[in-house]
Amino acid sequence: MTWETMSRAERDAAYNNAAAVADSAEIVGSWEGASEALRRAHPGHLALPYGEKARNKWDLFPSSNPSAPCLIHIHGGYWQMRSKDTFSCLAEGVAANDWSVALPGYTLAPEASLTQIIAELRAALDWFARYRGDHGVRGPLILSGWSAGGHLTAMLLDHPSISAGLAISGIYELGPLRDTYINDKLRLSDSEIASLSPLRLMPAAKPLAIAYGTRELDALVLTSRDYHARRASNHLPGNLVPVAGADHFTILETLRKPDGVLTKTALRLAEDIGAG
Repeated sequence: MTWETMSRAERDAAYNNAAAVADSAEIVGSWEGASEALRRAHPGHLALPYGEKARNKWDLFPSSNPSAPCLIHIHGGYWQMRSKDTFSCLAEGVAANDWSVALPGYTLAPEASLTQIIAELRAALDWFARYRGDHGVRGPLILSGWSAGGHLTAMLLDHPSISAGLAISGIYELGPLRDTYINDKLRLSDSEIASLSPLRLMPAAKPLAIAYGTRELDALVLTSRDYHARRASNHLPGNLVPVAGADHFTILETLRKPDGVLTKTALRLAEDIGAG
């Protein structure tokens, strides 16, 4: 069926990752527990404000080596759910390889539009570039993000402080979302769809690995392949990384594990920019 002939229920199902993965709630619950434990063990650089709004905070987990690369991870939740606190446990993978990790928060829709969310995160990166040395983080910055965070990674890769990116299970064309439940809170305008869809923009000329799980919903698989093809057509660096057997949620376990596929992808990005 083409998008134009699908019902609203079919369109919603095309992007409903939670419904597609039966144990998604349990998986997210396990992240929350592990993340809370990690923050208790490393409380020294948490909830650092970069702006005036409640979610304008950074959590940092500095390496013992200030010159080590730092993974900045932007959380997902379709721009309207979850928080950085759920994803602290993702620090475990690259931290075991002596990296630093940083996670920014941002205001969610509908309190903030997608335009405002991106502006907040640009301000967050500005703050981090200025003050990260005060917290023992001086190495190159690799930006990553999952789901909505994958989209935000693509949009923010051009920030001057960022050396490379890892976009995980992202959405790179926003047009179809207007016809789904996701837009009930996101409320995308026509101008936002045109100006904030990475597939419609000239990509940043920095390395970007684009990852998806082979058991993801078709819409997310296709948008990842399409965005990689768009970048490749402009001769831009970065691999397409299909994670075998992973769905929209289990893919993050391969970033959480020290020897996981996405941890290795991040390490390889650092090597590619001469920082490994």
